[in-house]
Amino acid sequence: MKITRPTLIVDEKKAAENIERMKRKISLSGNVRFRPHFKTHQSSRIGELFRGAGVTKITVSSVTMAAYFAGHGWNDITVAVLVNPLEIETINELLAREINLGLLVDSAEMTAFLEEKLEYPVNLWIKIDTGYRRTGIEWDREEEILRTAAAIKNSPKSLFRGLLTHSGHSYHASSTAEISEVYEETVIRMNAVRDFLSEKGFEGLEISIGDTPTCSVVDRFDGVDEVRPGNFVYYDVMQTALGACKEENIAAAAACPVIGRYPGRNELVIYGGAVHLSKEFITDRNGQRVFGLVALPDSSCATWGGSIKNTYVAALSQEHGIIKTTDTFIRGVKVGDILAVLPAHSCLTANLLRERG
Repeated sequence: MKITRPTLIVDEKKAAENIERMKRKISLSGNVRFRPHFKTHQSSRIGELFRGAGVTKITVSSVTMAAYFAGHGWNDITVAVLVNPLEIETINELLAREINLGLLVDSAEMTAFLEEKLEYPVNLWIKIDTGYRRTGIEWDREEEILRTAAAIKNSPKSLFRGLLTHSGHSYHASSTAEISEVYEETVIRMNAVRDFLSEKGFEGLEISIGDTPTCSVVDRFDGVDEVRPGNFVYYDVMQTALGACKEENIAAAAACPVIGRYPGRNELVIYGGAVHLSKEFITDRNGQRVFGLVALPDSSCATWGGSIKNTYVAALSQEHGIIKTTDTFIRGVKVGDILAVLPAHSCLTANLLRERG
């Protein structure tokens, strides 16, 4: 592969191993359904790795993404973001293609809107907030949850599938023990909601959860019916810092040309900035922001070696990345070389380079 500008490179062997590892672990929990989130890779080619592993049901983060994957043969799709009423025409177009589509609501009002505007039946999930504080009905707001459930039950166009949450606050944990605690708290709260609705006559509801840190750390998924991790297909530096994976599990990197070399300050400048990598970072033990680790790609840029010691992306502007390194490493690098940047957050890097790479 000839690389002349920032380009996403994927080690498909590692990605396939990540998929198989997660699938195998989920299978140990009996009938728990594996519905991976495709927002990280957004790629029909990577989708085929999942299909090869026996995956038939997927999650996406937009109606546009749902249409893309429906066009590549996926017909059981959950859009794991609250319904945007301005996209109702696109939603109806998707349903007209006989897609088994799942949508999220968190109010009786949106349920009523869908009842009025939908042209075909749809699966509905109530989005529950178990602590992330982004979207969804807070898990202990029973009356609001009940009103929404009743609206779905009374809607001929809606099949009430269950309760769905995303424990995004697991990304703020400081240890794998804390990640496990987030998972346990999430399951307890989701089952409390399900038990409450069961007492009110809503039987057979499922629980759907999904975030890579908890799904990577916990061993079993008892108490839920479906898990939806996404970032695990590539992993990233953030996940290694959380303890969700090892560096050798990272399956995506940004191949970036070196455009500046400054031995006097042990810095390299790459063509690869915030518009390619995003401005996500981790903070290392010295308090330094790390926007990515640096490795050497192989001759074909199909994979890369381990990260270079004491070498990392320390700053980003729009198109430039500044790499802090050592005098030993910088002596072996020249302008025009390609370096592999292991991203802080692969979801954003993959999305940005999918458009620009």
